Amino acid sequence: MKIYKTKQGIIVESADKFYLSTESNWDVYVNRDDLYEQISKEIATLTSIEWTKNDILAPISQQEIWASGVTYMPSREARIEESKDAGGGDFYARVYDAERPEIFFKSSASRCVGTNDFVRIRKDSAWNIPEPELTLFATSSGKIVGYTAGNDMSSRDIEGENPLYLPQAKSYDKAAAIGPCLYVTEGEISPETLISLEILRDNVSQFQGSIAINRMKRKHDELISFLFREMSFPHGAYLMTGTGVVPPNEFTLAVGDVINITIEGIGTLTNTVEQKA
Repeated sequence: MKIYKTKQGIIVESADKFYLSTESNWDVYVNRDDLYEQISKEIATLTSIEWTKNDILAPISQQEIWASGVTYMPSREARIEESKDAGGGDFYARVYDAERPEIFFKSSASRCVGTNDFVRIRKDSAWNIPEPELTLFATSSGKIVGYTAGNDMSSRDIEGENPLYLPQAKSYDKAAAIGPCLYVTEGEISPETLISLEILRDNVSQFQGSIAINRMKRKHDELISFLFREMSFPHGAYLMTGTGVVPPNEFTLAVGDVINITIEGIGTLTNTVEQKA
């Protein structure tokens, strides 16, 4: 099932039919450990509606978005390469094999955008890329109940200059996008699920790549357990799980580029690049 946050309210998609929930509070609706079962019970009492998937908002309200890095080998190699001149490459090699993963704060809800909205590249950066990531949603108890697509915008030159600059490379206005929906499954998402990235410039493909989530070194429950250590999330939390698709070093985003991140079962998160005036 897919849950959409829209201007009309919360809309559930199930078996190619759409249902408008009677609950209007996103935080209350998603923060349930038995979310799949509760949604199944609710839509059994509802009449389906006509809906054309318009006015979709980012599936977030009072949740925070966190991120984990160096969880795929391509990401490990890219991070080592970009930071080698600053002497930081060894840090990324170590964290890939360490017990404790890299986890960092990515975005508040106010800085995040949804599908068909604009993401930004920094004016003080010359090397910017999107990072397509399976994004977990966990309830306040730390239970994973849903998934979405995430775009972890990154300034590679700032990040590579010094590992301590990571927050500036990763966290700024419109540096995070999630959507188009929250995908809720009865069990875990299939490990064969593909994440695909395509970047278009003037309607011409500049880069394409994909990877299966079973190529991730870390387990989903493992990452969530570290996120919830010593921290509470009263409305639940999102966690981006790292990228395994990295454009070549000579590529950088330009204003007007269109980024399509597609995850099987979830759909496509589409964003256009802008720069802050």
